[in-house]
Amino acid sequence: MLILDGSIVTVAMPAMQSDLGFTPAGLSWVVNAYLIPFGALLLLAGRLGDLIGRKKMFLSGIGVFTAASLLAGVAGSPAVLIASRFLQGVGSAMASAVGLGILITLFTEPRERAKAIAVFAFTGAAGASIGQVLGGVLTDALDWRWIFAINLPLGIAVLALALPLLPNDRGLGLKAGADIIGASLVTVGLTLGIYTIVKAEHYGWVDAHTLGLGAVAAALLAAFAVRQSRARTPLITPRLLRSRSLVGANLVQMLMVAALFAFQILVALYLQNVLGYGALETGLAMLPAAVIIGVTALGVSARLIGRFGERAVLLTGLVLLVGVLGLLTRVPATGANYVTDLLPVMILAAGFGLALPALTSLGMSGVAAEDAGVASGLFNTTQQLGGAIGVAVLTTLAASRTESGLDRGDSTAQALTSGYQLAFTVGTGILVAAFAAALFLLRGRSTTGEDADTDTDRPAVPAPTFH
Repeated sequence: MLILDGSIVTVAMPAMQSDLGFTPAGLSWVVNAYLIPFGALLLLAGRLGDLIGRKKMFLSGIGVFTAASLLAGVAGSPAVLIASRFLQGVGSAMASAVGLGILITLFTEPRERAKAIAVFAFTGAAGASIGQVLGGVLTDALDWRWIFAINLPLGIAVLALALPLLPNDRGLGLKAGADIIGASLVTVGLTLGIYTIVKAEHYGWVDAHTLGLGAVAAALLAAFAVRQSRARTPLITPRLLRSRSLVGANLVQMLMVAALFAFQILVALYLQNVLGYGALETGLAMLPAAVIIGVTALGVSARLIGRFGERAVLLTGLVLLVGVLGLLTRVPATGANYVTDLLPVMILAAGFGLALPALTSLGMSGVAAEDAGVASGLFNTTQQLGGAIGVAVLTTLAASRTESGLDRGDSTAQALTSGYQLAFTVGTGILVAAFAAALFLLRGRSTTGEDADTDTDRPAVPAPTFH
């Protein structure tokens, strides 16, 4: 539901602008008002989940998200819709931050955990694929308000199922401490940093606005890092940062998502702006990628991880993803054929269905149960930061190359395609860097679940204690 909401909104934005009277600049806040609190609150929400209980945090987040969806669906002005989107981001952060933590404490046996993570990855791919198509269908056939109304039955169903099915974890208790100063520093720093990134395309990367706010955000995050080394009850415990698997997996994920989130947006822009596809046609054209990612994650990844280990499966997935963006560097400006030019790209996207479950398993395998919430929040935070940075950087590069091409007298299709090709080339380089990081930083686990590395500071995941 949460991932569906991220992809379903973009298709309906023109209808929202026409109906509510958004300015072009104001319309971007339909997306930004969701992304900023979502990315900024994940760490804090994850830690609070460890303290008060992850089930409580999850249910509260779903409740906030569902109520905000109702408010968004009846919004009569831009201000109300933007406020609703902000609340959706808050609820999404609360639920997402602890979701993975709940999963890894419920499934402690390596093979079962691999299957559970595969299902977890599949739901993400399903949400993305449904959102792309459903957004166009609902907006064209009914009204843009239905893209929010669809969250109501989903949210109610999640609450009805989670209440009896999820065990009641005790939590560490608020007395264990949440480091309010550290939480404030990281939340404000991430909020300001994500805001700076999403607005960089408008102001430019070397503008005083971007550099100034970026410097303040960096200073706040540096102060947070110093605080964590001195606080009695740090938000991120030193033992987490000493885990080579966790730190390495987060770095690989940030690089991978930076390239692939931009891939989703840039391919959609290429299909619409160069090939002339409509919104629904674009969703259908990209559907094979989402389907094959989901099928690979659900039906193949766990078996391969069980046989060859997470590291080998991750590296294989990254090689396939390098092929995805590598092929896109050659997309033509005219005479493109979907079957020969784009369908192979969609098939190779299966690499994401291999890489993400393996990466998640590697990163979370050495996390103690009492740190599962904050580790889950950290994993989601790097995902959001990677996506925001990748989109901002690669779309800016594409726009700059396109503008240069138009100045030289190239046709619009040629200039746009040249810009997209540059972005895909840089994205390919980012994925190569992700492969190198995975190769040198991550150590494999044997197929029997024993750690192949020799880190002595990685705690095992104990069996969770539930009411």
